[in-house]
Amino acid sequence: MKHVLNWARGIRKARRDAGSVAIEAALIIPPLIMFVCLAIAGGRLVTSGAKIDAAAEDAAREASIHRTAAAAQDAAHEAAGESLNDQGIRCASSSVTVDAGGLNVPVGQVGTVIVTVRCTVNPSDLLLPGVPGARTLTSTATSVVDRFRQRED
Repeated sequence: MKHVLNWARGIRKARRDAGSVAIEAALIIPPLIMFVCLAIAGGRLVTSGAKIDAAAEDAAREASIHRTAAAAQDAAHEAAGESLNDQGIRCASSSVTVDAGGLNVPVGQVGTVIVTVRCTVNPSDLLLPGVPGARTLTSTATSVVDRFRQRED
């Protein structure tokens, strides 16, 4: 008989605690979901930044193999656009700035080409619907001009 009473008390206690589990879940799950969403948003922005870094490196390398500043500028714009497109980055606005001063140094001296790529991305374009605002990501890359390559004036 004693075992039956202990068993009955255990069932009554379990029934009283059942409601508290639902309340605890209701309090914990929404902040947990928000934390996961923020982590995903941060990861998407970091990944996009890395892709813009790669676009700047591609553009700098492409600009450094041309002989004139005008050709380097055109090549950098094209390379950055292709790289961003290939990686699935859609910029609401973008700009590519090229410092091709390294193409003007005399043969035998080391010169560099510096390219800066700016891209404004909307979080909704990064598969994060409902996130407001836009973020401008900027990356600068430098590429060395071959010191023994002939240059045009």
